[in-house]
Amino acid sequence: MSKPSNKQCTIAKKVTLQGVGLHTGENVTMSFLPADENHGYAFKRIDLEGEPIIEADANYVVNTQRGTNLEKNGVKIHTSEHVLAALVGLDIDNVLIELDAPEPPIMDGSSKFFVEALEEAGIVEQEQEREEYVVKDVISYKDETTGSEITIIPSDEYQVTTMVDFGTKVLGTQNATLEKMSDFKEEIADSRTFSFLHELEMLLENGLIKGGDLNNAIVYVDKEISESTMKKLEKAFGKEKLSVKPNGILDNLTLHHPNEAARHKLLDVIGDLALAGTRIRGKVIANKPGHFVNTQFAKKLSKIIKIEKRNKVPSYDLNQEPLMDVNEIMARLPHRPPFLLVDKILELSDTHVVGVKNVTMNEPFFVGHFPGAPVMPGVLQVEAMAQTGGILVLSTVPDPENYLTFFMKIDKVKFKQQVVPGDTLIFKCDLISPIRRGICHMQAYAYANGKLVSEAELMAQIVKTKNTNS
Repeated sequence: MSKPSNKQCTIAKKVTLQGVGLHTGENVTMSFLPADENHGYAFKRIDLEGEPIIEADANYVVNTQRGTNLEKNGVKIHTSEHVLAALVGLDIDNVLIELDAPEPPIMDGSSKFFVEALEEAGIVEQEQEREEYVVKDVISYKDETTGSEITIIPSDEYQVTTMVDFGTKVLGTQNATLEKMSDFKEEIADSRTFSFLHELEMLLENGLIKGGDLNNAIVYVDKEISESTMKKLEKAFGKEKLSVKPNGILDNLTLHHPNEAARHKLLDVIGDLALAGTRIRGKVIANKPGHFVNTQFAKKLSKIIKIEKRNKVPSYDLNQEPLMDVNEIMARLPHRPPFLLVDKILELSDTHVVGVKNVTMNEPFFVGHFPGAPVMPGVLQVEAMAQTGGILVLSTVPDPENYLTFFMKIDKVKFKQQVVPGDTLIFKCDLISPIRRGICHMQAYAYANGKLVSEAELMAQIVKTKNTNS
């Protein structure tokens, strides 16, 4: 996991839309509300007793027929993807979505009206930094039945490419690419949902798309249309007369883009992958995407992200020029070999510090600590984290060589992996609260071989040495 320098965002005020659900046909009032940091996206059913909340989580996906449908404890949300795509596309992290029905309004079948409402509400920055999942390896999911496949590869920013083969003359093959999420509003948001005539007939027969009309769904005519079928459609859509345009589209809709169908599929991918629960930095390549493959991939991503979060493994370039070498560390810390347990400092800010120790067989503690199976003592791992934290706390005074760091409390210590000769230990200490009166409260982690090996909460106080002049 990696945290970029940009902050989390929410909206400034409540904003409300009204419309009808595409598949349920129910009138619905939907409101976007500001939410606290780390809240993420969640839906609230205010029409039900207790006003239950369903988080936008891939693990709550229960059905992907004609949309991505969520269910938690028997409470459902239908067709969540267009709303979620708008939130991701505008770089908004924390929002509560209130509904008085099970399905958001379909509006015109795109994310356009949601984007406009959110911009009307205003986007405000919050204090905490946004957490981002930085893709380092290729991750794929393939649906063997349909041949649909989604792959994500490393990239400097979140990008999405969709490649769609509809297998019909009226549409054929289309591609769409979003290079920068900041272009979502202009390039993707107004791309509307669509259906083929043969699907439309089936949906009408099965009582679906009750809220559909020719203003919120593009209908591609992929077969000969009989007079009786046309009359059924005219009745279903409440139109006196329907016709097929030369480009194969039913009635009078004008395409916003020549490849609007592929762009809408891209919109769906963004909305469905929001269910992974964490902002993504990587390039998504989706071949024949659909809600099933999208949400299965989101579940896979979610699982990988949770494992990495649990291990909290940061990434650092160990070959970079250190901020402090061992001589500079000794100029600040009173410790000396063999009890100096930090070799270099890679990062140092007002709130965190990152240090490194190369563990070798020459360490004096290996002589007596399991000599036949050398393992670094856990207490020394904690001491090494403490020394790294000492660099952070001593950086707050102009003359660190005249101060000592005394630890007042060590809490919540956990040892997860053995540390053995040959390991490179990375220590990261973050302030839990601001330093006051020389007292520092830190969360410390030690990593080796891409895994969390130990962690602890540390509280220390810096004290001026008695043999210095005041």
